[in-house]
Amino acid sequence: MRQYDFIVVGSGLFGSVFAQQAHENGKSVLVLEQRKHIGGNCYSEDFEDTNINVHRYGTHIFHTNSEEIWRYTNRFTTFNRYQHRVLTTHKNRVYAMPINLGTINQFYGLNLKPFEVEDFIASKREGISSPRNLEEKAISLIGRDLYEAFIKGYTIKQWDCDPRDLPAAIITRLPVRTSYHDSYYNDRFQGIPSGGYTPIFERMLEGIPVETGVDFLEDPGYWHRHAGLVVYTGPIDRYFGYAEGRLGWRSVKLEYQRLDLEDYQGTSVMNYADLDVPFTRIHEFKHLHLEKPHTPDTTVIVHEYACIDNERPYYPVNSEEDRKRLKAYQELQRREGRVLFGGRLAEYKYYDMHQVIGAALQKARKVLRGKPEAATVESAGG
Repeated sequence: MRQYDFIVVGSGLFGSVFAQQAHENGKSVLVLEQRKHIGGNCYSEDFEDTNINVHRYGTHIFHTNSEEIWRYTNRFTTFNRYQHRVLTTHKNRVYAMPINLGTINQFYGLNLKPFEVEDFIASKREGISSPRNLEEKAISLIGRDLYEAFIKGYTIKQWDCDPRDLPAAIITRLPVRTSYHDSYYNDRFQGIPSGGYTPIFERMLEGIPVETGVDFLEDPGYWHRHAGLVVYTGPIDRYFGYAEGRLGWRSVKLEYQRLDLEDYQGTSVMNYADLDVPFTRIHEFKHLHLEKPHTPDTTVIVHEYACIDNERPYYPVNSEEDRKRLKAYQELQRREGRVLFGGRLAEYKYYDMHQVIGAALQKARKVLRGKPEAATVESAGG
């Protein structure tokens, strides 16, 4: 086997962006992918005989405020003008999410004006000055009524634990608005790739050898001998053989269903807030591409269930014990020569797509050119 400047382990966003940057700068690159397809959890494909592009690992919405990341991504795709609007069902009534003026007025049967919302919500809070967990943080922001209706049950299903055992920071990702603005994201640039996500990875990796169905960790020594630098994007605890124990992850189970209906739920994502409903969300992918013709009287929906699946880690639990283990793994990482760790799994960090791209650009430029400047990586939660 030949020698490569870089062997990139994983063809998700971090690995593909890094590989593309290295190849563009004249470096030799090999990409190894454990799955049978490229693109990581962003992988999409047309559902058979429907022309409906489905996201095989759950709905992915691209959004960013970074003009540089937007320009970079547009090198490999065009975007439609989709803006994400989420609805949630609570006790068989449908509300807009995130919580906004419409949600509050509908829930309480009121007609508050924007300037009246803060005083009203303040009357519902319970004076928790130093929230110690997710539940206390949520109640300190929106009061117990809204928390128990829209947050508590969904959170228990999503994380399979009491919200009082989760860090307060998790809830800060959910905005609360005093206007009727119901777009989920406020970012300047938003949309869905016109041809789905997979063509982005095909174009990024054009001219780069990719071996799918290969588990790097079955024989890491072999690959290390043929690489100047290994770029590893898999789970950090698995890389070190779980020497410090397993990090906690939450995952999802997705059940696909083709229906002989023109439209099942009228929106791309419907959340289900109540604990007695076993699934967390229903996705209907045709609503992501209103510009595309689809097979008449046909739709594809997906029921999403939260679960534990070590083969498909999605969300870092980030408990106190996890943070201790992560520090131990980061110490092992510092001693590991000729390996760059990057991405959601290798850093045990929740990243949105634009943040992964920004981080990969930053690290690639630093490695390739020795220059620290890079696309701005926005803080998590955007």
